[in-house]
Amino acid sequence: MSTTPLDQLQDLREEYATRVTKLRRDLSQAYPSDSAEQAQARENDEVMEALLAEASNLLTQVDAAIERYQEGTYGVCTQCGEKINDARLQALPMAQACIDCADQLSS
Repeated sequence: MSTTPLDQLQDLREEYATRVTKLRRDLSQAYPSDSAEQAQARENDEVMEALLAEASNLLTQVDAAIERYQEGTYGVCTQCGEKINDARLQALPMAQACIDCADQLSS
C-alpha cells in the first residue's frame, strides 16, 4: 500500500505536533523543592527547550509543505521553480528547494 505525499506530510505533522505538546507539558511542570533536584531540572529544561524549538520549526516546515501541496506547488523548488528530485522529497518530504538551491542557501 503506497501513501501519497500528503499522507506522509500529515503523518509528520501529527508526529511533530504530538512532540511539541508533550515537550510543552513537560516544561510546564513545577520544579522539585530540593535545590539539587531543581538545578538538574533546570538543566533538563534547557535541553527540552532546544528540542521544542526544533520540533516547532519542523512543524512549521511541514505546515508550509502541506500548504504548497494544497496549492499545487508541492515538489517545485521555491527558489528556481524546477522540480525537486523525488529521492529528495522521499528523504525530506517538507523540502522546499531543490538540492542545488538548498546548497546555495546553506553556503
